[in-house]
Amino acid sequence: MKIFWLIVVLSVFMIENIDAQTGAAKTEISLSSGWKFREAGKEEWLAATVPGCVHTDLLANKKIEDPFYRDNEKNLQWIGKTDWEYQTSFNISAETLKRQNIEIVFQGLDTYANVFLNDKEILSADNMFRTWRIDVKNTLKQGENTLKIKFRSPINEILPLMKKLDYELPAVNDQGEKTSPYTRKAPYQFGWDWGPRFVTSGIWKPVNLVVWDNARIEDLQIRQNKLSKENADLSAVVEIVSATETEAAIEVENDKKVVAAKQVKLTKGVNKVSLDFAIVNPKIWFPVGLGEQPLYTFKAKLSVNKETVDEQSKRTGLRTLELRQKPDEHGISFEFVINGIPVFGRGANWIPADIFPTRITKEKYKELLTSLKDANMNMLRVWGGGIYEDDYYYDLADEMGILVWQDFMFACSMYPGDKNFLENVRQEAIDNVKRLRNHPSIVIWVGNNEIETAWLHWGWKERLPNHIWDDYLKLFVRLLPEVLDEYDTSRPYWQSSPSSNFQDNPDSQRIGDVHYWQVWHAEKPYKEYEKQFPRFMSEYGFQSFPELETVKTYTTEEDRKSIETPVMLAHQRHPRGNQLVREYMLREYNQPKDFESFLYVSQVLQAEGIKIGAEHFRRIMPRNMGSLYWQANDCWQVASWSGMDYFGRWKALMYYTKKFYAPVLISPHVDDSGNLNIYVVSDSPETKQAQMVLSLMDLSGKTLSKKEMDLSIEPLKGKSYFNQTVSEFLNGADDKNSFLLAELKVGGKTVSQNEYFFKPFKELNVSRPNVKTEISPIANGFKIAFSTDSLAKSLYLSGFTEGFFSDNYFNLIPNRNIEIEFRTKQKMTADEFRQKLRIRSLIDAF
Repeated sequence: MKIFWLIVVLSVFMIENIDAQTGAAKTEISLSSGWKFREAGKEEWLAATVPGCVHTDLLANKKIEDPFYRDNEKNLQWIGKTDWEYQTSFNISAETLKRQNIEIVFQGLDTYANVFLNDKEILSADNMFRTWRIDVKNTLKQGENTLKIKFRSPINEILPLMKKLDYELPAVNDQGEKTSPYTRKAPYQFGWDWGPRFVTSGIWKPVNLVVWDNARIEDLQIRQNKLSKENADLSAVVEIVSATETEAAIEVENDKKVVAAKQVKLTKGVNKVSLDFAIVNPKIWFPVGLGEQPLYTFKAKLSVNKETVDEQSKRTGLRTLELRQKPDEHGISFEFVINGIPVFGRGANWIPADIFPTRITKEKYKELLTSLKDANMNMLRVWGGGIYEDDYYYDLADEMGILVWQDFMFACSMYPGDKNFLENVRQEAIDNVKRLRNHPSIVIWVGNNEIETAWLHWGWKERLPNHIWDDYLKLFVRLLPEVLDEYDTSRPYWQSSPSSNFQDNPDSQRIGDVHYWQVWHAEKPYKEYEKQFPRFMSEYGFQSFPELETVKTYTTEEDRKSIETPVMLAHQRHPRGNQLVREYMLREYNQPKDFESFLYVSQVLQAEGIKIGAEHFRRIMPRNMGSLYWQANDCWQVASWSGMDYFGRWKALMYYTKKFYAPVLISPHVDDSGNLNIYVVSDSPETKQAQMVLSLMDLSGKTLSKKEMDLSIEPLKGKSYFNQTVSEFLNGADDKNSFLLAELKVGGKTVSQNEYFFKPFKELNVSRPNVKTEISPIANGFKIAFSTDSLAKSLYLSGFTEGFFSDNYFNLIPNRNIEIEFRTKQKMTADEFRQKLRIRSLIDAF
């Protein structure tokens, strides 16, 4: 501790020496070090990490076991029902105290917190999603200062309030007391049907001491007024807080060149100053696959008496955006148009990547978003039951060209409508809209997840007082649009997902977006996806289990005897999850022979099902302009709807995704009348010349017939380029012993390949294949060449806890050898790799 205090004191004096030289420049001093915590009423203090939370601090101090291991979760629920205290000390010099303004800024407190500085209460916080700024100049003292935070249990805080009400606000996913609607805290931490219940408390974002004199910059917004290839008319809107009435100068720089400047007279309080400027021949930002993602960094400098007192930089991209909703023969369109190009949203729903969000590192964010981009996704929906993600998440999306559908953090519940709650939400919305509005990747603000449809279809309207719906209107129809009207008019607002904007039933497929869950919840067959014709499909999904290496991280060997053991059930949060997976599985496959095989087949089952839906939603483009399946990722190790598991390991679904989300897709389809159509879907705005090759093959790899044809692929649509009855196409071939291989080539290169089987796997005459490999070292891994004497369906490669196969769960066809790569940071010889490599095809699972 003595070393720590020495560092703090030295760093403060070093900053003060700089201030003495530069005059009245704003200074920020981190207060995120030196924290300790304890259970309220107890004597023992323990070291704490800030940012963090009480669960991670208890874990770091070995006071609890891994919350994710086995069924430890149920034994840790006491933490969320307990009050906690955090404390640190820091030194302040006499020079610092002479400054005009000294503030403590909490970027995030989770959630009910009383903050004391030198035993004086300076803040009572009640919203995890807000930034709190407190004037502490008159509370600080020279020398050592003590900062203490008392966190009250988010559960216990609400229970007395609920007892006073003669109704209960619905919170269908809360896995315990239904307190979440009353608390502005990440809803998913109260439990969900894919996540655990860990009701956290703590300092989950950085804490800073901000020291300034005359004025400081509160915010910088780059507003795009008009954009063309020749010119960008922009405004830099600089929000300044001034301590007094004073003259000031503002400059805006880009690439170290001043692009705008203005002399202003600041009044005491908040000032907004707009500086107009233009960029000639601007670099235009495009979604991935349609162009580059150039980004501009603008810096605003504020000077008083010719001395720079503050500066702030923001990065943005220049692009036009329209949510096009035009009447047509199917209803009203719902398509995002970027720089004049209609963009089909190929993607998934994003949930927080950890139940404890401070454990999500920059490296983790980059790994996961890179994976999603590599899987040909161009859009992610930041779902409303999680968190407003870290700035770095949106920075990555900007850099990668991934469009972001941004929900406000409300999901599957009704919410209070009293004055205090609404004002709290207003400030939350202002904070996050201002923080995120410069990101070109964000293309829509959406009020909530599923509340509008829940009110009408989940029985809420019938059992709740009418004023609950009035409260809904206050929040999502009035308050949030008001915030956006003032702080961000550059993007559309959509009040709920799904919604028809009150023009029809919220589940209407004529208007707005749709969540379709009859496949899964209602046990409808996968082919039911092909009867849906939405304008934008923003949710649909199916479960699978993670791979064995992931399951091992939370189980013992005893736990892995069956998917029905208590520990496996503890990591299956849907009450009918295992039953539904098995029900669907037995429609397509026989019963897997063992536990590991069940995991494997569940992943193939999920991938095949979502493939049916995703390809259909793409084939009907432009009638439908989005396919966002549920869900991209996980927040712990669990059986869920995700394409990647908690560790970022690709399930079969993610490998399939890379293929069915290819920008140009070939998609065979057989309708209920027995007609075979070969569709090609192109997301490109340009016509493409291509060659389509259709091969009818038997399971031993013999080509029974082959058709080749040249195509002119129409842009921005799905279209059938070949039609024939199945019986004509088979021409007498056995449908249990044959399949269609469809290939699309552009410039002689295969850009999309698809296999269509005429019967379920359990009806195919599949024999056990003899798969051969040739392994050769490459940089950072190995290249594997595969061959087989008969069809190896859904070939599954495993055996490694670290590393990535460039393809997996693929169909290995005889006489069509495949080469893939395995990339790893581990050092091993080819022989070692060969010994570890496990290869299975689907027939090995039975």
